[in-house]
Amino acid sequence: MEETTLLKLDKVDICREENVILHRASFTLHNGEFVYVIGKVGSGKSSLLKSLYCEIPINQGDAWLLDYNLCKMRRKDIPYLRRKLGIVFQDFQLLTDRSVHKNLEFVLKATGWKKKSEINERINNVLFQVGMQDKGNSKSPGTSSQLYQLREKSFAFIGEPTGNLDPETSGQIVQLLHDICRKGTAVIMTTHNYTLVHNYPARIVKCENACLSDVGE
Repeated sequence: MEETTLLKLDKVDICREENVILHRASFTLHNGEFVYVIGKVGSGKSSLLKSLYCEIPINQGDAWLLDYNLCKMRRKDIPYLRRKLGIVFQDFQLLTDRSVHKNLEFVLKATGWKKKSEINERINNVLFQVGMQDKGNSKSPGTSSQLYQLREKSFAFIGEPTGNLDPETSGQIVQLLHDICRKGTAVIMTTHNYTLVHNYPARIVKCENACLSDVGE
């Protein structure tokens, strides 16, 4: 697989309410690369992800994601960028009045899927991958609900996906994310779970003292 740069940050500043969260941060990510972002609560992990899908602005520096200039994004272009991303939120973001199957169907239709047969096949495959093939009609989110938004993208942002899960399920989810990565999807995952980082090694980037730095694997 030919290496392609998907994300490049160069001396970026990210601020929240006039507080500098990250200062002169530089970071490059290629296709098929898996990166854990670690750091204490409030160190900037979530703010980093939010800046990449344009929920909060980048104040200084240069930032490119999938050929989009994040520092000069027009509001009307943000939805087009987000459609190219797989974003799994820490706080589920599900439609609570719909079943698991209908939540997935909604996401696929919103991102351009049209044929009902292909939509159903994709949903069944996703549920099978996460061991929930018998939960399609359930309205209960369950502990694996953060995985319902996974779909085939070139880039995925994962916000602390295992925070409320038992160790076995957490391992299965991270293994699934690594499997997806091996097929070419770049993954950035924030986490506090250093056991998972040790058991499923990959590149590690740390947020600390408003800095972003590689700490190896």
